[in-house]
Amino acid sequence: MSVPANSGTNGKGERSAAADKAWDVAIIGGGPAGLSASIWLARYLHTVLLVDSGDPRNWETRGVNGFLGHPGIRPAELRGLGRDEARKYGAELVDAVCDTVTQRNEDSFELVLADGATHRARRLLLAIGLKDVWPDIPGLEHVYGANAHVCPDCDGRECAKKKVVVIGKGRKAVGMALNLTTWTREIIICTNGEPAELDLPEYCRKLDALNIPVIEEPVTCVRHSGTHVHALDFAGGMSLDTDKIFLAIGQYPADDLGAQLGCERDAGGHIIVDDAYHTSVMNCFAAGDIVPGPQLAVAAAGDGAIAALAIHKSLVPDGRKLEKLETAEH
Repeated sequence: MSVPANSGTNGKGERSAAADKAWDVAIIGGGPAGLSASIWLARYLHTVLLVDSGDPRNWETRGVNGFLGHPGIRPAELRGLGRDEARKYGAELVDAVCDTVTQRNEDSFELVLADGATHRARRLLLAIGLKDVWPDIPGLEHVYGANAHVCPDCDGRECAKKKVVVIGKGRKAVGMALNLTTWTREIIICTNGEPAELDLPEYCRKLDALNIPVIEEPVTCVRHSGTHVHALDFAGGMSLDTDKIFLAIGQYPADDLGAQLGCERDAGGHIIVDDAYHTSVMNCFAAGDIVPGPQLAVAAAGDGAIAALAIHKSLVPDGRKLEKLETAEH
């Protein structure tokens, strides 16, 4: 299903393999969304190129929860299984960073990788994910993924009846603390030296009703043994016993490819998509954490599958599809 490309040579007067081929679909991002999409599209017999930077957001997470049939699977193991399956169906995986993406016309995207390699594709799926803005707290790096987390939906069950500290401020921290009351009522919010930003009366009212205090003093370190959290130390000399840490932190897109293409985005940098995961740019799709919605591995995989179905349908010629029936008027 590939179409010919008119790219140049490899610098020695010889045409490169990439110059002679345009992929049906290029996928940028090798997490659950990108891998799921690559598997589905390859099963549809499309030529698929998946470009993976190898820097996943959840690499340090000790186990992915709630992924059907794989309780507690390590992210590296899940990715490894997905990569093997994608290759089995014929997708080509390239471990590289994509520097730029340009839409040449509605049916052609050009990708330039960090090593200078150039690829063309008729359709593009951005599964680039997000990056988290980490607080600079010594010791946090030793417990993240085991007893320090960013997602109460993924890891809240493991804090049942335990002492929990939410590090953050404003609406995000309040919302996370309220979510965690599903599993425990021993919760404290620490702003790590920032103003609490409890600017709506609802915040204080609900925190007070649930006996959730707020501490604005800076955190100087996480005291731990191995991956187990024992306490947080504060600048004023106070020490707070705790078992679990949840981080209500900022996020940003893993790269600027959506911005390069001019995809419509929301205030948080998420790429806005329709029900088929099509962006505001013709024949460019997006899936996974980079689009609005729950940031769950299982949801990202589902996003990728649905996007793949829509991409496949967009590549099928009209002569092989029935026209849509007009909606009957009532």
